Amino acid sequence: MKKTYGLLGKNIGYSFSKSFFSEKFENESLNCEYINFDITEIKDIVDIIKNPQVQGLNVTIPYKEEIISYLDDLDPIAKEIGAVNVIKFSKDQKIKGYNSDYYGFTESLKPLLNKKIKKALILGTGGASKAISYALNQLNIEHTFVSRNPDFNELSYSDLDEDIMSSYTLIINCTPLGTYPNVQNYPDIPYEYVTKNHVLYDLIYNPKETAFMSKGKEKDAKVSNGLQMLILQAKKAWEIWNN
Repeated sequence: MKKTYGLLGKNIGYSFSKSFFSEKFENESLNCEYINFDITEIKDIVDIIKNPQVQGLNVTIPYKEEIISYLDDLDPIAKEIGAVNVIKFSKDQKIKGYNSDYYGFTESLKPLLNKKIKKALILGTGGASKAISYALNQLNIEHTFVSRNPDFNELSYSDLDEDIMSSYTLIINCTPLGTYPNVQNYPDIPYEYVTKNHVLYDLIYNPKETAFMSKGKEKDAKVSNGLQMLILQAKKAWEIWNN
């Protein structure tokens, strides 16, 4: 029987995971297929779970948090993060949630870090930002969320001044701003205060260079897109499914 893996999300025609795993299955002559499960509501997952061919799922926007109530079990790290991007099916079709985003982010960020980076700004507060926050805690990098509707311990975009920008030298875009096809969009931060000491990391991978990254490069900042993170989290997902 052919094993089925797939991506659970909404409006996911662009999926990196499908191309990554389909190529992997072909190159390694594995009797597996990878399907995009594009669902309009999280409750539609029930039919997918019942399919005995399904061995594992990746989860993307907007279901990384909503999926949790449908799981039988949760890995401790995913529980602490509060978001799931990998689901493993056991032989009795019990499903367990994991998070490999934090691993992909951590390992792709490490080569960009320098000793001066003590504080980070996380732009956006969705499911992906929770994994980023967990990763930064593991790296002992103090961080603050920036939101259009900030909570009591978050900053708004209008709060970002020269002082904040000079002490928070790692800036991570966890918003969808700048994703293809709306490539002209970018987070509204004061780029005039970005310097060569800054690292601007964008979770977006399409386009390869976002407007957020371009604006960082203009100020000689180090920049990165999210492609390496995606590759690493996908490899980790395969490891989880097959352990």
